[in-house]
Order: sequence, then C-alpha cells, then structure tokens
Amino acid sequence: MLEFPQNFVWGAATSGPQSEGNFKKQHQNVFDYWYQQEPTAFYDGVGPDTTSNFFNDYKEDLLLMKKAGIKALRTSIQWSRLIDDFETASLNAEAVSFYNDVIDTMLANGIEPYINLFHFDMPVELQHKYGGFESKHVVDLYAAFARQCFKLFGDRVNNWFTFNEPKVILDGAYLYKFHYPLKVNGPLSVQVAYNINLASAKAILEFNKLYGSNKEKKIGIILNLTPAYPASESEADKKAANIAELWANKMFLDPAIKGKFPEELVALLREAKVLWDATSLELDIIKNNTIDNLGVNYYHPMRVQSPDIAANSLQDWMPDIYFDDYEMPGRVMNVDKNWEIYPKSLYDIAINIRDNYENIDWFISENGMGVSNEERFIDEAGIVQDDYRIDFMKNHLSELQKGISEGSHCQGYFTWTGIDCWSWKNAYRNRYGLIRNDIHTQVKTIKKSGYWFEKLSKRNGF
Repeated sequence: MLEFPQNFVWGAATSGPQSEGNFKKQHQNVFDYWYQQEPTAFYDGVGPDTTSNFFNDYKEDLLLMKKAGIKALRTSIQWSRLIDDFETASLNAEAVSFYNDVIDTMLANGIEPYINLFHFDMPVELQHKYGGFESKHVVDLYAAFARQCFKLFGDRVNNWFTFNEPKVILDGAYLYKFHYPLKVNGPLSVQVAYNINLASAKAILEFNKLYGSNKEKKIGIILNLTPAYPASESEADKKAANIAELWANKMFLDPAIKGKFPEELVALLREAKVLWDATSLELDIIKNNTIDNLGVNYYHPMRVQSPDIAANSLQDWMPDIYFDDYEMPGRVMNVDKNWEIYPKSLYDIAINIRDNYENIDWFISENGMGVSNEERFIDEAGIVQDDYRIDFMKNHLSELQKGISEGSHCQGYFTWTGIDCWSWKNAYRNRYGLIRNDIHTQVKTIKKSGYWFEKLSKRNGF
C-alpha cells in the first residue's frame, strides 16, 4: 500500500470556460469570439457554446464527482460572466447568483472549492480595445475583478489562484498561434509575461487587504511546470536546457515565490534588447506580494538540445532561438496527444520546489491523460474501461509519493479532469475525465478510473 500524508487532498480540476457553456453570458471571451468567427478552426467544428453543460447540470455533476471520490474541485470564475462593466468592475447579478449556488452546492456535497480567476479567457472587448495583458490598464482592471471575487465569495472559499498556466497564454496567443489573437511576436510575449506577473501580484495585494491576517485563507498561482532535460551532458546541450528552464519555468516561479525575476533571464533579455518595460514601484509590488501556495500542472517533460542555428543569427527574436526540441529515442508516448509520458518529472519537480523554492506548500493541480475515441473502450455495461488512465495516475503518484517521503510539502493531487470537458481548439478530440460526457445527449457516466479514484480517495493511497 502506497500511502499519502494525513489530510492529503484528492481532487479534480476544470475551468469555467471549459465546463459551463455560454449560457446567459453578457460578454464573450476570446474563445467565444474566435469560434463565432472561425468555427472550422476547432476540432469537428465543436465550440464553447455548451461544453459540458455545467451551467445547467452543476447539481447533478457535483453529485457524480462526489461518487467518484472527488473531495475538492478546482474551477474558475469567468471574468466575462461575472462582470457587467469591465472599467468599473460592476457585477452581473445573475452571474453572482450562479457562482454563489455552485460554491454552496460544492460545500453541501463535501467538495472543497479551489477557485482560479483566469484560465485563458480574456474578455474579447479588452483584447480588442487594449490588447489584453499587453496593457497595464488591463492589469488594473483584472485586479478590480479579483477584488470583487474575493469580496463576494471569500467567506466560503479558502483557496484562491490568480492564473492558470500563464506560459500557455504566451505560447498560444503570442508565439505559436493556437490561441486567439494568434499573434507571433516574441518581444511582445516578453512584455505580456511581465504584465501577467504584475497582475498576479496586484491581485494578491487585493487579497491581502481583505484576508492577509486570516491564516485559513491562501492565495497562489497555477503553473504548468515542464522540467527541461538536456539531450546530452555536453556543455552546449546543458546551456540550452538552462535557458529553456529560465523561460518555461523560472520566469513565473521566481517572482511568484521569491518576489523577483531570475537575474540570468533578465540579463539574457536585456542583451537581446527585448527586456520588458517595468517601474521600480511595480517591481516592489511583485516583491511584496508573493504566493502562499503553488499549484503545479504536469503532463510531460521538456527535452532540448543546442540549436542548429546560432541565436545571434539575423532572425526575429523568439524564446526558442536558444534551444531546439529533442525527441528521446525509446520514449513512452501518449500518441493521441503526442506527449511523452515521463512520471519521474513529478519527483524532480518535488525536489526542485523543496530545495530551490523555500519548500513552499504546493499541490498537483492538474495531471491526466487525454485519449481520443474512448468509445472503443466501452464495455457491455456502458462503462469506459480506461485502465491506461489508472496506470498513468499510479505511475505519477508513485513518483510524487517518493518526493513527499523525501520532505517536499505536496498537499494534494488533482486530476484533470472530473467530467470530460471542452479543450479549446481541440474541443473534445481527447477525453481526460473520470466521468464520460456524451456531448450529444449530455448523459454522464463514471468510467472505471472514476471508481478507482473513489477507492484511492477513501484509502488515501493504493
């Protein structure tokens, strides 16, 4: 029996835009807008209109999650749903009622709410008018939205998070064109990265004004950590991996926990003449408003080698001019998602946080396996026999438990996801849930992994 610490939290994660659907929303976010403009950009033409119908089904959905052993649910509040006027942060009364009901229903079912404030879902009005987080004015509008959330729901919500996967905002929207606004602008991505760090710190400042003296209430950030491994022990490959680590992980880890950006990264960006615009007052806000706990999303490692083309060649600046991807021979793959499966990274992350990040309290806020065409695994009783998902979780939990046994302060494991949800441009191409969602009927059924997770949660191990 592999056991976990007392009070270890077994949960699942989703987001507002991926679960709620567009029902009764006053505003569009960037994905609502993009789908309206270009539905063929989304897998099978499936957009965010209904998603998993959580807006209408949340009471039944939460009961199903409870049956699957989910004791905490990480989701997000949609800025585009809650707020009436973005400039004044006035409220949409119907949205306030909805989120109040969701939180109350979670608590009534013994499910602890973990609430995130931004999950790739910039209101499109702010994207078009100001450039979203390209603008420091939008940073202030976001902080005002955050303050409203803390005031409205903070009496019942103890665990708050400012952002989910800020690096993916850069990758998708400003570097590799898989999120709207589909820009390719390396220097602009640097400024957006800084502004998001500033936005997170300003939201934490608002939180601390309200709850700073309340030790039960905590605020953090959710980062997708992808440890960068060099292709070889050569100095060139190790240098490439170090720069990849600075960009992919430390650019958000260091300000969130240490209150400052890595000096190596600042020097690199300054030398390339792409360093962000910052003021001493803003840097003080980042320094003085660090996180209480860290959410870690982990799916796959990052393997790199020295670049074929020298970084100082005549080319547009992009963060990946310093390293090339490396495909390790013999790697285990999730071929449906084209991601390497490498559970040992969870151990490496645990030890990195222990040794280099103040051994801060943290938890796995996402870990899961996306598989296409799961209908092929449905048995005669109508249950998805997803042993591959159970094996995936067992292997990752084994590495995580090893890190915990060596002193890393991991507080919980949240699988992605509870109920099959809509995955942005990929729509429902890959399914991640412990619970199957037939998107044509919205009939939801627990998979084999859901029954296994219920036992895992009850036993606090496997």
